[in-house]
Amino acid sequence: MSLYETTKTPKFVVGTNSRLIEIFLEKARIIFKKYSVPRWLVFINDTILVFITFFFAYVLRFNLSISAFDMNQALYHALLTLFVFTSFNLIFKPFSGLIRHTTIMDIFKVVSCNAYSLVVLVSISLLARIYDWHDIFIIPFSILVIHYGILSVIQFLTRVLIKMTYEFITIASGEKKNVLIFGAGSMARLVKQIIQTDHNSGYRIIGFIEYDKKLKGKKMEGINVYPPTILNSLEFLKKNSIKVFIVAEHDISPKRKSELIQMALVNNLEVLETPKVQDWLNGDFKIGNLQKVKLEDLLGREPIELDMTRLEQELKGKTVLVTGAAGSIGSEITRQLTRFSIKQLVLVDQAETPMFYLDKELRENFNNVSYRIILADIINREKMENIFLEFSPEIVFHAAAYKHVFMMEMNPHEAVRVNVRGTKILADLAIQYQVYKFVMVSSDKAVNPTNIMGASKRICELYIQAQAGRSDTKTQFVTTRFGNVLGSNGSVIPLFRKQIKSGGPVLVTHPDVTRYFMTIPEACQLVLEAGFMGQGGEIFVFDMGKPIKIKELAEHMIRLSGLVPGEDIKIEFIGLRPGEKLYEEVLADKDKTQQTHHPKILIARGNKEDSRLLSFKINNLLKKLYQKSDIQVVLEMMQLVPEFESNNEYFKYSEKSVQGFFEAQKFHQTWTLDVRSNPPASASSSNHGV
Repeated sequence: MSLYETTKTPKFVVGTNSRLIEIFLEKARIIFKKYSVPRWLVFINDTILVFITFFFAYVLRFNLSISAFDMNQALYHALLTLFVFTSFNLIFKPFSGLIRHTTIMDIFKVVSCNAYSLVVLVSISLLARIYDWHDIFIIPFSILVIHYGILSVIQFLTRVLIKMTYEFITIASGEKKNVLIFGAGSMARLVKQIIQTDHNSGYRIIGFIEYDKKLKGKKMEGINVYPPTILNSLEFLKKNSIKVFIVAEHDISPKRKSELIQMALVNNLEVLETPKVQDWLNGDFKIGNLQKVKLEDLLGREPIELDMTRLEQELKGKTVLVTGAAGSIGSEITRQLTRFSIKQLVLVDQAETPMFYLDKELRENFNNVSYRIILADIINREKMENIFLEFSPEIVFHAAAYKHVFMMEMNPHEAVRVNVRGTKILADLAIQYQVYKFVMVSSDKAVNPTNIMGASKRICELYIQAQAGRSDTKTQFVTTRFGNVLGSNGSVIPLFRKQIKSGGPVLVTHPDVTRYFMTIPEACQLVLEAGFMGQGGEIFVFDMGKPIKIKELAEHMIRLSGLVPGEDIKIEFIGLRPGEKLYEEVLADKDKTQQTHHPKILIARGNKEDSRLLSFKINNLLKKLYQKSDIQVVLEMMQLVPEFESNNEYFKYSEKSVQGFFEAQKFHQTWTLDVRSNPPASASSSNHGV
């Protein structure tokens, strides 16, 4: 036989053997998944094992000579031993767990059962010798000890062997994902136990991660403990084929949690977390309870602590009006308000379907709250006045507005009509009907605006501030200004989520674009806190942490979906749209800030406009609004907001806009002189019909 022939045969044999092994393992996996040994069979097996090993101990005691002892007496001793062991088996139930998932606790039960049986049998034998009982109660101590040792070892080895066989088969299947668990507390140990005992979990634990330096390099329940920096070790992650990172510790600062999650995501690990104990306490914790971490966990901000006592005092027994109540911010403000002893909530929005769902949610979850759902448009002054007349609200949260930058760039008339006119109508009615507190929700896009939406919100801010400065009003006007909220209707988050679900690409305007983000509950809690902190005229700005790159946000969302950016889902850059900035600001350059007692809330103080002059300007903007061109509307907005510099090419470079600008300048000088010499009688109510 040639060398070539001798080398070919083993390869064929090896290939055949590998195939046979694969078939065997597949069959074994099917059997393991389909069947498990019933408890009664384990109980019978242990009972028979007790009986057989006792006779074997007898034989060993007498040097393997059966003739050296009385077989009948040995049988009686075996039956007595069997009775005692069976009794403790029923008490400790070491047969109750699945053998394939034997844990330290299961082994402890076996050892405890055998140890108690040994103690009882030794006690019976000792008492029988003292009180001269029948010989069937006198079992040699040596036989009892030998029996205890043999039985415990066999039960231990049997269980471990079955467990190892099962793990070998499941490992060979390649179906399990290697896991790192953050935490060393009871929750982490529970997750570890569930993973090891649930054959359908699909996970295999490689190690724990802990900040505690005392645990570094040690083992917990037989599993290695690593420092958090191991998540940055690509070599370690690849070597151990780590696929999943589970956060099983809730007593951790948001900043640290954010750091851990980001380290895991950057290395393309799937990140899961355990739910809070109260979410599963009434039921059994299962692997299915593990959930994907939320995007807001990446913000790494400490939870907001509200001054509940003050808020309760301010809101107790009050009627509160919320505009835009079905929107993201308005609906969350409504949820927050249900925590207080409010007399009645008056919820206004023109969106029928969202209002239907808000009503459904309130009926199901907050049925102890008195509320009224009203379909109405805030620019309908007659309808708004009817609401003020009927309900006499003492507090108004004004969250109704058009907010999408690109849509308002294409429809400047609507930005003015809804945002400016709507705010003016509500503010004027608040003064007329002596509302105690008026809180307007504004936007960071109102700072040095480059788009129509931001400019319209800045005009609203100026008007609210001007009304607060009037000597004839008792209403406290307060403005709250913050940036983007995670998950709000039409925001980038649900848009990215939809694009990821459809397989991409994820569309980002620019690789360097950044935005400030808050969670919806976080923003609304600060609105409540700031609203009752203000005395009138303040613009409250919120500490929104560090701005986040939208590109990085998209990457995080892709990774949180268990996919790899650039490979599974591509990111494409489409360029900034008209009106959009590369970055947003929370404070204008000329604004001065003032600290408050709340670390996350600052007061921005800018130049306040004369209420009568400003009202006259706004009335002129609103007058015959739809007879004006887009450019005329924008130019008049620029007169009201001098820092407004549109980056929309249409408005920026149109020759008509340049010519119109000089005409507007001339007109501005004329009517400014006119209004100063002949001011309107009441700037707040002289043009209700506008």
